[in-house]
Amino acid sequence: MQENYSPLEIEREVQAEWEQSGIFKSSSDESQEKYYCLSMFPYPSGRLHMGHVRNYTIGDVISRYQRMQGKNVMQPMGWDAFGLPAENAAMKHNVHPADWTYENIDYMRDQLKQLGFGYDWDKELATCDPSYYKWEQWFFLKLLEKDLIYKKTSAVNWCPHDKTVLANEQVIDGCCWRCDTTVEKKAISQWFLRITAYADELLTSLDKMGGWPEQVRTMQANWIGKSEGLEMSFAIEGKTPVEIYTTRPDTLMGVTYLAVAAEHPLAIEAAQANSDITAFLDECKKMETSEEALETMEKKGIDSGFKAAHPITGELVPVWIANFVLMGYGTGAVMSVPAHDQRDYEFAKKYHIAIKQVIFSANGEDDSIEKEAFTAKGILKNSSEFDGLNSAEAVNAIAENLEKAQKGQRKTNFRLHDWGVSRQRYWGAPIPIIYCDDCGTVPVPEDQLPVELPKDVVLDGANSPLTTHEAFLHVDCPQCGKAAKRETDTFDTFMESSWYFARFASNKADSMLDESAKYWLPVDQYIGGIEHAILHLLYARFFTKLMRDEGLLVCDEPFKNLLTQGMVLMDGTKMSKSKGNTVDPQGLIAKYGADTVRLFIMFAAPPEQSLEWSDSGVDGAFRFLKRLWRQVHLHIDSQPNLKPLDKNTLSKAEKELRRHLHQAIEKASDDIGRRHHFNTAIATNMELLNHYTKFTDEGDNANALRHETLEAIVLMLAPIVPHICQQLWVELGSSKDINRTWPEVDQSALVQDEIQMIVQVNGKLRGKIFVALDASKEEIETLALAEENVIRFIDGKAIKKLIVVPKKLVSIVV
Repeated sequence: MQENYSPLEIEREVQAEWEQSGIFKSSSDESQEKYYCLSMFPYPSGRLHMGHVRNYTIGDVISRYQRMQGKNVMQPMGWDAFGLPAENAAMKHNVHPADWTYENIDYMRDQLKQLGFGYDWDKELATCDPSYYKWEQWFFLKLLEKDLIYKKTSAVNWCPHDKTVLANEQVIDGCCWRCDTTVEKKAISQWFLRITAYADELLTSLDKMGGWPEQVRTMQANWIGKSEGLEMSFAIEGKTPVEIYTTRPDTLMGVTYLAVAAEHPLAIEAAQANSDITAFLDECKKMETSEEALETMEKKGIDSGFKAAHPITGELVPVWIANFVLMGYGTGAVMSVPAHDQRDYEFAKKYHIAIKQVIFSANGEDDSIEKEAFTAKGILKNSSEFDGLNSAEAVNAIAENLEKAQKGQRKTNFRLHDWGVSRQRYWGAPIPIIYCDDCGTVPVPEDQLPVELPKDVVLDGANSPLTTHEAFLHVDCPQCGKAAKRETDTFDTFMESSWYFARFASNKADSMLDESAKYWLPVDQYIGGIEHAILHLLYARFFTKLMRDEGLLVCDEPFKNLLTQGMVLMDGTKMSKSKGNTVDPQGLIAKYGADTVRLFIMFAAPPEQSLEWSDSGVDGAFRFLKRLWRQVHLHIDSQPNLKPLDKNTLSKAEKELRRHLHQAIEKASDDIGRRHHFNTAIATNMELLNHYTKFTDEGDNANALRHETLEAIVLMLAPIVPHICQQLWVELGSSKDINRTWPEVDQSALVQDEIQMIVQVNGKLRGKIFVALDASKEEIETLALAEENVIRFIDGKAIKKLIVVPKKLVSIVV
């Protein structure tokens, strides 16, 4: 064994051994217990950042540990390769998006291999590969047959610079999240998936997902937003009635105005003859529509001039156009009860609209509306025949009244709305639809899939080149044979990431999924950032249910367990290129080796918490690995003839070290396998190595115990620092396969026949004694008073008090 630790040389050799042995290749085997571990796949931006390294190290540690438990493990890797950044980079560097993407994939794949991640590279996929998105197109058409997909014109967030639709979450302070251009509202025709058809199941299934963080389940439940309420009509003379949904029907008698969205038909009609309203609608087109923005922005409105009839009293109330009402949520109109809703209250005060209180306290609390709305439930007054009812009784009574008059009905609503999947960009999967003047909307026949992106395009940033590419655009109608045109929108990239986890299991199949997917799914452990808690994870859950209902899967949920790792910080701030505070993993690998990087990033913090970067911490991790290497070298160098351990003749010191060893195995097994607290597993092994270096016994049993201890440390650290551990395992002469071996706890080693107690004199530690577990108080006192160092501090002095705290300490006061 060479004396010095040479990480780069060791890592190259060990990685070559892994490649040759195929240890990480996976296959379906019904006779084995499977374990599917998956980290969220990366966008191939060009280089790994430390967030990637942390995410993928966590996944690799879990995968390696489960393999060491004897399970059939699959850990794949692929690339979320479509999207606008590739288009922008292609224009910037004057290359095709595919060339830019695949060059980045090659570089990042090499980085992942250098870090020693145990991926089954035979499972690799890239979402921009036609062999992948072919099945996405196929599935889209299957969903179209089931009426789970439709097309409609909808008001969307539109980035005039990037020429594409943005989700509400992609609009920051009224601007595009990528280019910072002011976003506009625009009505365009888009394809939608009916995720609302699965809203109730998506919500109720959360109760069964005990392996997910409570925070994520709560975020999803709030996003789906189930509510029980009443839908009703407010009539407008000569117009279509305004449909309203409310969860507080008990406040209906306090309505003093309606508020509609800027895109509502009434608002558009009102603007035709009113320049002030037109200007207000233009202003609304440029505002941010995220929930956070709607909560904090200034509430503005303008009177439409229309009057709506109250469905019970017939009283006419004004219809206002308000910037806080969105057409994409509910009906695009709300009833406003300023006495009992704070937003409505502030709006009414600002525009001098009437405020009518109809709910009063039922228990004596302050119900004044002089300074703010009274939002609690209570007793109805000023509500005609409903006076004296409490809120719960009023809800039923008002609902019955409106249902009888056929002006309303009870309804369960969801905040969730259907998923718009159309994007007006080039670098995405083409939507497989053809438009024929005679036949209308025609699905692309299955034998013509995939509809591939043409590669001979010029990207100018102005429009998608698909809209002008003659060979792509013009086709014959599959039904009548006449000239027709293709759909030029491409899929939202969330489409690709909503089913990739299933395709990994069947990536060579000539079908969307095969039987292997039913074996491997659900994913046993999924790892990724909390920022994906809603959209990606919700869409993946939705797609899993769609694939189940198509007979492609047998599971209801995609991910059995979810771990959301924290961010990597530098000086308390998230690492990012824009802030110039990144650390290049490549430089660290070249200086220290991959194992040091892995050890530091697993030791610095529990995975769910943010990790503060520390150069000194990296140095410390490197020193520990050198120390471990040195101890193994010294052990091998000092004992040429190793004999078996005789557990019946262990000395006191040998029993103590062996107890520390098997306590460490017990703790590390739980820390890695159940708790995923890798930092404490590492700390446990560091402490064990400290005990090891202080162990001074000599002889055959001592050497055998040293060997057992070093083997166990190497095994316990192998998931975290696999290269050095595999090499040390070989040097220790172990015959078992380190990739499929985990140390077992010897329960007999944990049994203590004596314990250590500390001895204090006047409150200060002065000695330590070993006492039998069943020692009497008198025996403990005798041993304490006989301890050599204790004698020095009590010699010649009168003992005032002697206290024995069982199994802990002896306190002597002189």
